[in-house]
Amino acid sequence: MARHPTRAARLADRSAVAAVLASAFGNDPAMAWLWPDAARRHRRLPGFFRIITATDADPAHCDLSLAADGSIAAAAVWRPPGGWDTPTAAMIPALPALLGCFGTALPRALGLQSAMAAHHPRAPHWYLQYAGCTPAQQGRGHGGAAIRARLARCDAQGLPCALETATPANVGLYQSLGFRVTETFRHHDAPMFWAMWREPAR
Repeated sequence: MARHPTRAARLADRSAVAAVLASAFGNDPAMAWLWPDAARRHRRLPGFFRIITATDADPAHCDLSLAADGSIAAAAVWRPPGGWDTPTAAMIPALPALLGCFGTALPRALGLQSAMAAHHPRAPHWYLQYAGCTPAQQGRGHGGAAIRARLARCDAQGLPCALETATPANVGLYQSLGFRVTETFRHHDAPMFWAMWREPAR
């Protein structure tokens, strides 16, 4: 597998990161549950990921894998220990944008978020909130490169990591990176989620 250059995101990268993640999550099962209409989903995802990238004050919590031309091929958005849950103070200013993004689906989105929080581990850890690769660069190792950039630092610091995925095909990828499945859960008629945990490599 080719080795790709990686770097931490900068403030100026936020729009590009949102675009990369929007393209990566177009067929994600959880996103399809939130927006069943594909055309509407593809229109709303860029705005959704702009909200996600804006709620973290430190853009360096996102790691990037770069294509040969220097463009962003993949992004991994992390939350630091103690910061996995978006605080209410950060949510309130985002509510108008969230309402514009989700419309009548906002209660479904907030319900799913609450269900995920109920299953989230409380021990200190880095949380992989979202990771995705542009469709044109998929299969070349960019997603794994973006994720491993943070895993190396977690190993050096002796810190574990956690994530959830609703995409069955991703479970094996995360297992190859050292994650293990800790439980599965489902919120009402939403897709199944796999909760995964990774101890630091020794």
